[in-house]
Amino acid sequence: MIMRTHTCGELKGNDLDTSVVLNGWVNTVRLHGQVIFVDLRDRYGKTQIVFNTEDYSGDFEAAKKLSMEDVLSISGTVKARDENAVNPDMSTGEIEVIVSECEVLNEAAPLPFVITDRSSAEEDLRLKYRYLELRTDELQENLTIRHDAYQAVRSYLSGKNFMEVETPVLMKSTPEGARDYLVPSRIHEGKFYALPQSPQIYKQILMIGGFDRYFQIVKCFRDEDLRADRQPEFTQIDVEMSFVAEEDVLTAMEGLTRHVFKEVKGIDLPDPFQRLSYDEAVETYGSDKPDLRFGIELKDVKSITDESEFNAFKSAEMVKAIAVANGGQYSRKIIDEFTEFVKQYGAKGLAWMKAEDGALTGGISKFFSEDLQKEMMEKVGVKDGDIVFLIGDAADVTHTALGALRAEIGKREALADANDFQPVWVTEFPMFHKEDDRFAALHHPFTAPKEEDLDKLNSDPAAVKSRAYDLTMNGYEIAGGSIRNHRPDVQEKIFELLGMNRAEAKARFGFLVEALQYGTPPHGGIAFGFDRLVMLLAGTANIRDVIAFPKTTSAASLMDEAPSAVTKEQLDELHIQTRPTKK
Repeated sequence: MIMRTHTCGELKGNDLDTSVVLNGWVNTVRLHGQVIFVDLRDRYGKTQIVFNTEDYSGDFEAAKKLSMEDVLSISGTVKARDENAVNPDMSTGEIEVIVSECEVLNEAAPLPFVITDRSSAEEDLRLKYRYLELRTDELQENLTIRHDAYQAVRSYLSGKNFMEVETPVLMKSTPEGARDYLVPSRIHEGKFYALPQSPQIYKQILMIGGFDRYFQIVKCFRDEDLRADRQPEFTQIDVEMSFVAEEDVLTAMEGLTRHVFKEVKGIDLPDPFQRLSYDEAVETYGSDKPDLRFGIELKDVKSITDESEFNAFKSAEMVKAIAVANGGQYSRKIIDEFTEFVKQYGAKGLAWMKAEDGALTGGISKFFSEDLQKEMMEKVGVKDGDIVFLIGDAADVTHTALGALRAEIGKREALADANDFQPVWVTEFPMFHKEDDRFAALHHPFTAPKEEDLDKLNSDPAAVKSRAYDLTMNGYEIAGGSIRNHRPDVQEKIFELLGMNRAEAKARFGFLVEALQYGTPPHGGIAFGFDRLVMLLAGTANIRDVIAFPKTTSAASLMDEAPSAVTKEQLDELHIQTRPTKK
C-alpha cells in the first residue's frame, strides 16, 4: 500500500494535474462500458475516481468487479470534470481522479444492509453491525458534532479557571435514586464496589478540599429502565463551584451553553435565557421541562366546569383545558387515540369540544350554557375551527397528562421549528415529594433548601422549596443542579426527614457527613447530560445516534453480545454463586 497524499474530501480545482494517492472505501460503482466511475469515501468526504482502459495500468476486468465497501489504495492524476458533470453536492465535485494504479487492500463480504441508506435496516440489525453503521454519513457527522462539543466545553471551562479533575470509577455504593451497578471485589471477599451514578459526593469533597472550580466530562452508570433518550452508561459534563449562589452558577452555565452552540453549530442562543419557576412551568405547560417553541398553554377552568351540568368534573381537584388551533378537523378516531394516550399518564379520560360559529359543539358542549361556552372560549383562547381538550383529576395527574398531550400534539402537528432552540431555566423546585407516605428528595439529598424555608423543615417539610435548578431546551432536560448543603446541621435534618437515622446516614454517606464538619464552603454545581446535549445539536430524537457504541433499551450491546456469561472459575475467584430466577 502507498500511503495517501490527500483525503477523499480534500481535492479541489486548484489541485488539477497533481499526482495523488487516495485510500478509502468504495461507496458506489457505476459501469459505463470502457469507463468505471467509483466514489471513494473516507470520513473527510468522497472523491470520484475514474478507471479507463487508456490510463489504468492494472487489470481492467478485475476493476469491474469492485464491490461496495472494498478498501482501495489508488494512484492517479487530478482532472477537471466535464462542465455538465460537476456535482455541487460534493466538496470535491468539480474534480475527479484518473486512476493509473489500484491496490485492493481488503475485499468486503456481502453487506447485511445498505450503508448509504440507514433506513434500509431495522435498528437492531444496525446495532449488531455497528462498525458498518459507523461508516454512514449521519453517524460520522453526529460523532464529529460530539467531538466538537467536547472540545468547546473543555476550552471554555478551562478558560474560566475551572480545573478538570478525574474522580474514581470504583467507589462505595451510595444509592442516589437508581440501582447501582456493582463490581465484586476479588481481594475483599463478599464486598463490592459500585460504579458511580454521578460524581456528586466526590465533587463536593473537592470543594471542601479547596478546588473552587471543578469540571469533568465523566462516565456515569445507572441500572434503570431505559428510554430513547436514556442509556445505562452515559456521559455528564460535571461542574462544581465554591462561594457561589444560584445566580453565579446560572450565569456561568448560560455562557458555556451559548459557547457550545455557537462553536459547534453556529447557533446564537438567547442572552439571557428565559426563567420559569417550577410552579409556573407545571401550571402553564404541564411539565418541568417545557417546550417553548410553540404555545398551547394549560388554563384552569375549574370555576367554569363547576357551574356547568357536567358532573364528572365536580369532584375533581383540578380541571384544566388546552385549545388546539385548527383541531376542529380532528376525527373521532384521532380524539379516541388521544384519549388512550392520556390514560397512560393516569387520566381517567379526555373531554373535548369544538368551536364553530362562535359556539362550542360536540363532546361535552351540551352541558355548558351559552354564557359558559363564551366564558370558556375566552378563558382558553378558543377561535372558530379550534378544539378544546379538558382533563379533570388530581392536580398532578391533570398537569402530567395534559402536558404530555400538549407535547404529543406539538409533534403530530409539527408546531415546533427544528432549527429553533429555546433554553429555559426551571427553578424553585419542591424540596421533597411523597413516596409511599414517606418523604423523598426530588433532586438528591445534598440539595439545599431555600434560606427562607429553613424553619419549615421542622414545621411544614412539604412546603419547603429547594435551591435546585434545571436547564431545559425544546422539551428535554439538558442539565440539572443545585446549591448544596454546606451546614452539617441542615444536612443531618434532611437525612432525618428522608427516614435515615444517624447510623444509616453515616453508613451510606459517612465520609461526606464527616467532611462537612471541617470548614465546608458554600458551594453548588450542575451536571449536563452530554449525550442529550449532543442529541439536540445533531437534530436527532434518539440518543443512540450520538454514542459510538450504545446499548439497546434492554441494556444489551448487540455487537459484542454484552452482557454475557462468564466462567465458573471467574465466579469462584470473586466468591460468587449464581442461582436461577424463581418463576
